[in-house]
Amino acid sequence: MKSDIQIAREAHLEPISDIAAKVGIPTDVIEPYGRYIAKVPYTLIDDEKIKNSKLILVTAISPTKAGIGKTTVSVGLSLGMNKIGKKAVLALREPSLGPCFGMKGGAAGGGYAQVVPMEKINLHFTGDFHAITSANNMIAALLDNYIFQHQAEGFGLKQILWKRVLDVNDRSLRQIVTGLGPYSNGVPQQGGFDITPASEIMAILCLSTSLEDLERRIGNILLGYTLENKPFFVRDMGVAGAITVLLKDAFDPNLVQTTENTPAFIHGGPFANIAHGCNSIIATKMALTYGDYVITEAGFGADLGAEKFLDIKCRKAGLSPALTVLVATLQGLKMHGGVPETDIKLPNETGIKNGLGNLDKHIENLRSFGQTVLVCFNKFAHDTDEEIAIVRDHLAEMGVPFALNNAFMEGGEGAVDLANLVVETIEKKPSEPLRFAYPDEASIRDKIEAVARNIYGAASVSFSSEAIKKIKNAEDLGFGKYPVCIAKTQFSFSQNPKAYGVPKGFNFDIKDFVINSGAEMLVAIAGDIIRMPGLPKSPQALRICMVDGQIDGLS
Repeated sequence: MKSDIQIAREAHLEPISDIAAKVGIPTDVIEPYGRYIAKVPYTLIDDEKIKNSKLILVTAISPTKAGIGKTTVSVGLSLGMNKIGKKAVLALREPSLGPCFGMKGGAAGGGYAQVVPMEKINLHFTGDFHAITSANNMIAALLDNYIFQHQAEGFGLKQILWKRVLDVNDRSLRQIVTGLGPYSNGVPQQGGFDITPASEIMAILCLSTSLEDLERRIGNILLGYTLENKPFFVRDMGVAGAITVLLKDAFDPNLVQTTENTPAFIHGGPFANIAHGCNSIIATKMALTYGDYVITEAGFGADLGAEKFLDIKCRKAGLSPALTVLVATLQGLKMHGGVPETDIKLPNETGIKNGLGNLDKHIENLRSFGQTVLVCFNKFAHDTDEEIAIVRDHLAEMGVPFALNNAFMEGGEGAVDLANLVVETIEKKPSEPLRFAYPDEASIRDKIEAVARNIYGAASVSFSSEAIKKIKNAEDLGFGKYPVCIAKTQFSFSQNPKAYGVPKGFNFDIKDFVINSGAEMLVAIAGDIIRMPGLPKSPQALRICMVDGQIDGLS
């Protein structure tokens, strides 16, 4: 089969104005970035039209290091829906350069189910990530300057919370010292970098509903504590307006298309293991304005992405999915059934049966939110009919609809059965009104425990003394009603990345706690999760190059 980049390059792309016109977006107001990409003004969102559109969430079982294929299913479902005559629109996240040049090589779908132009989407796209990086680091520079310029007046911060960011996996930047050298170089202090998807600016962009809301939230970012132990915010420097200016163009959603010319909004890119893992509210609402069906995804497994999508994004945006599609693979089930990762492509019916517990736990969790769940398999060439039948029969006993997705190989034709089943399920048994894992009024610790115990299955939850102190401080500052965003490994329900399947009896340890007062969420950091990844021994960058004037190695 052809590589992803070959398929993407051979796809017939329509001018972006035609893609916009196809769903009724006024072409005279879009801002083209070349022939096939455009920014669409967020002011076109129509809350009345949104009420008549159906939102479909795509999530997954706990992934393997090779992934599960949520984006391929999301894109494939949109192709299949349009194939059967439905007006479907995609709403996805933007890829980060970190994993593109590290582990993944790309995040635009796969095979004949991709968003295009994939090279531009996977690389610099419309510059949104760079704008977020610049805005984040401008705050850091302005803060350093503020301290330097006001130190003679006795001003100082006894604790600085704000870090710089970079959209590159770089372990050497996790902890740094700045301001070394002569006096004119500033005040020496310890600092560090996170990856751009972990920036609070990324979360703020994804959760804001207008430019005014964006500026308000930026002003509310907590930067640190003064020598008098008072909180110090961005608004105290008077620069929230300037940072909003840096993000003005990035705030509008990006319109592209699929390999079969389905409209797709791609905007924002937080990771679900260290942030809230969803595309922007305005991109989702824009898609809902112009599509009868909108397919979106949430990062990693349902314990991370879907929980945060529902408890944070839907809670704040007033959204509620009509259906959740849970993606699984036979390889993933085998791994969770105790089969060594080197053998998961080989037939192993026992391994599949043992791994069904992970699938069942995710279904149980999603149903606890009131969601109707449909399970979808990405079909691989080495999957056997006998193995697929084991899962199909198991789900039939649970009353869970099941479909295969073969869009990777066949495009929209390979997702027609999935699309028909999605439409039928929504019509006959749509999701119930959304139920959250915890109420706004619960204490911060109770919120964390509710997710850890009920969603992850933890037997107990412990908090470091540092986390306890920071949680109390958050409540004292009036942030106790914010939802919690738990940062943990994506490979397990627990904080141990090697505890596959459905671990039991484990303690869930909260080691640190971060107040995102601008994003209006609270980040609890579990285990050894790191907000600046490192590169693997053999990074994908070794395989990305130019061949005869064209990019190769993205996938």
